[in-house]
Amino acid sequence: MINDEVLHQVYLGLGSNLGDKEENIRKAITLINEQIGTVVRQSALFYSEPWGFESENQFVNAAICVSTTLTPHQVLKANKRIECQLGKTEAHATERKFQTTYHDRPIDIDILLYDDLHIDEPELKIPHPLMQERDFVMIPLREIRDEITYADPEPSRWHDND
Repeated sequence: MINDEVLHQVYLGLGSNLGDKEENIRKAITLINEQIGTVVRQSALFYSEPWGFESENQFVNAAICVSTTLTPHQVLKANKRIECQLGKTEAHATERKFQTTYHDRPIDIDILLYDDLHIDEPELKIPHPLMQERDFVMIPLREIRDEITYADPEPSRWHDND
């Protein structure tokens, strides 16, 4: 049981490959700070190619750590609300019927870690089940969370967020 009075550490992965991608990430972080909790750490922006689908649109990614009183399900609901506020529609959503199909999107916000919880439900999986396979998640996450052991294979792909 999660106590609403206790602050929890949630790590979120953010990605955008439509519109003003850097601005989409900045706006998402502002809304997360307003609706989920205090953003206490933020990675630099990381530029990557699409993963799991083909697109001409490069992604901008980041990871943040948020202190929150919200439960994991409340964070998930807030993430979806923020994605909608920033223009994500059903057309941008990942399809998970028989196989996973990814699409271009103005913003995507994933829960990567929530304290030390392990949740395996159809709509919520923590830790994120594919994060170890994704450099665009692990490199920014490692920047803000030192306990994760992960070598940066191509540091030249980093870009500072000016």
